Amino acid sequence: MCIRNSRLERERITIRVMIEIYCRGNHDSKENLCADCQQLYDYAMQRIDRCPYQDDKPTCAKCPIHCYRPDMREKVRRVMRYAGPRMIFSHPILTILHYVDEITRRNTVNIV
Repeated sequence: MCIRNSRLERERITIRVMIEIYCRGNHDSKENLCADCQQLYDYAMQRIDRCPYQDDKPTCAKCPIHCYRPDMREKVRRVMRYAGPRMIFSHPILTILHYVDEITRRNTVNIV
């Protein structure tokens, strides 16, 4: 994994890793995501692809636009609560970059 990826590419990688950690820990998935987690991943990728901020995108916690449906938002929250603390052990650089993005991204971004 290259850490020089664009902000959105890192976001895609981060959510994928988090869903994989969650799925392995909660659904006993070994190599592939279970159907439910794959659906969540596909949905998250659609939302990232349609993000009006693109590379200026803040982290989801700091974003003024809540683009996830309420049910999917709750699933992603569950995944992040479970996988977030575990990420530091399996993907420390990605975790640090995510926290740096969270700290350095502005709370509001102007849409052009």
